Amino acid sequence: MQLFETERLTARQLSHEDLPALTEILSDPEVMKYSVRGVCDEKATSEFIDWCRACYSSHGIGPWALLEKSSGDLVGFCGISPELVEDVEEMNLGYRLGRRFWNQGFATEAVNAVTDYAFEQKHCESVVAIIEPEHVASVRVSEKAGFHDYTIREFHGRPVRLYRMTCQDWRRIHIT
Repeated sequence: MQLFETERLTARQLSHEDLPALTEILSDPEVMKYSVRGVCDEKATSEFIDWCRACYSSHGIGPWALLEKSSGDLVGFCGISPELVEDVEEMNLGYRLGRRFWNQGFATEAVNAVTDYAFEQKHCESVVAIIEPEHVASVRVSEKAGFHDYTIREFHGRPVRLYRMTCQDWRRIHIT
């Protein structure tokens, strides 16, 4: 079932049919350089898919499969999911794209679509993006999407920027 689409991408729930392609993406050390999970083998990727599917059932959200319209190939995933941050459940934006899709605007396209979906369809009050300051590409993507203000926090033992976009911020940026 398709959740939303952009000019070049469609989004749907991840399934175990995605396991080979997603394992290829998540087993790449460059893709996973800033992940608290680290590189994922097939078993870890399968567990991640199970976790995503549990998020869909419990919250109606989660990391969604991104497919390139022109080829049908799995680009990666992007979505929002519940994340405990200092004992508070936040709706956290997360994404990973296969390296061959980097530097082509796919991440920005996906993040914009996911935030639109989060605020328009799921009526989220706010969405956070947790990014290590050294992850310059993700900082750029989140800032292009409208995440500007951040605080420095510790997350899984690492210093991170915690960006927050409220529904009001999103409306100010996207609704004219």
